[in-house]
Amino acid sequence: MRLRRKGDLLCTVVLLTAFCVLFYIQTHSETPRLDRHKNQRESGTERYLQSTKAETPPVSTTSATEPKRICQWLEDGQVRVTTSPSSDLLPWNYRQYLWQKDCREFNQIINQKDKCRKVHGEPLLLISIKSRVEEFERREVARKTWAREGRVHGLQVRRLFLLGIPSNQSALASWSRLLEHESRIYQDILLWDFQDTFFNLTLKEIHFLKWVDQFCPAAEFVFKGDDDVFVNVENIADFLVNANPKEDLFVGDIIYQALPIRSNRSKYFIPEMMYGPGVYPVYAGGGGFLMSGHTAKRLYRACKEVDLFPIDDVFLGMCLLRLGLEPLTHEGFRTFGIVRPSAAPHMQTFDPCFYKELMLVHSLRVPEIWLMWTLLHDPNLNCARKGSMKRPFRWRVKRQATSTSVRKLRH
Repeated sequence: MRLRRKGDLLCTVVLLTAFCVLFYIQTHSETPRLDRHKNQRESGTERYLQSTKAETPPVSTTSATEPKRICQWLEDGQVRVTTSPSSDLLPWNYRQYLWQKDCREFNQIINQKDKCRKVHGEPLLLISIKSRVEEFERREVARKTWAREGRVHGLQVRRLFLLGIPSNQSALASWSRLLEHESRIYQDILLWDFQDTFFNLTLKEIHFLKWVDQFCPAAEFVFKGDDDVFVNVENIADFLVNANPKEDLFVGDIIYQALPIRSNRSKYFIPEMMYGPGVYPVYAGGGGFLMSGHTAKRLYRACKEVDLFPIDDVFLGMCLLRLGLEPLTHEGFRTFGIVRPSAAPHMQTFDPCFYKELMLVHSLRVPEIWLMWTLLHDPNLNCARKGSMKRPFRWRVKRQATSTSVRKLRH
């Protein structure tokens, strides 16, 4: 009887011990699981910022009341890549952008200090072209066609390409050596040490304006465009004949009443916390625009007083608004390409006669730029209309569309 009680007691102790062990394992296994789910919900930006605080010194901002931001700097002769953490919720990491948006001063790696040295005292037209390191073919076709340096209708034309550090350097072996070689041959490369991404184009904008203020203050006129445009420099020179370089001039394909894109599926997505108003200020399409040297200097001063914005052409519109300067729209700037007008149903949109009266056409491929330049400089080109009318085709001046819906679609 006594042995049976001892056996029952021993079994009870064993069962209680096993239950306690199972309970302990169950409770402690839930904690890592919850922590793991919590870590999965955390933003990659927060982990990135916590890790960079220890290794990157803060850089002071323009205002003493604002919090300090973190900038990634390059050592002389070396390039350090900072990979941005990805986000599953947004097409781009605007939280990181907000944290680092006051990092607006970056070192210049390649410079062209003597680019704006004048010849014979003639007015200088500085052509600046946004490009990326890997787009060598686009730079080369521009050099050989519309962006040639030299004298055009009384203007001295100078050319520059604006570049940043490639975001994926592992895919571009020896890119720095190749770019240095390209710069030595053509002497038309400006390179800064920020990553060359879509939302860093604003950095390219303000650094170029700073460069003009420091190294090219005597430039009478400045053209700025993309590397996939065709530009009729002769028409631009003719347009500038009566322009005063000491007065304000800003002309292009002007966009009115553009709406911020709130869909996070668009690369132009701007959250309401970043830009609250429902309409952007008036701005020029980023494919290309023309300004006087006087306006370029004023824009440089204004951009230091305006918060950075991830869409560069809208940012420039904010600077224009700051200056109280209204840009001029011109029918010759086609930053959204060419649509065949009803006045010329027999012509194709790639007909050189369409381009003869224009200043800029955006979104052309390398072979198209080369072909169009060759056709327009053909001495046998005849742009007379087919049929009884023998005068050449000319674009009709259209009223500037201000419809909100139209501008939203175009943007």
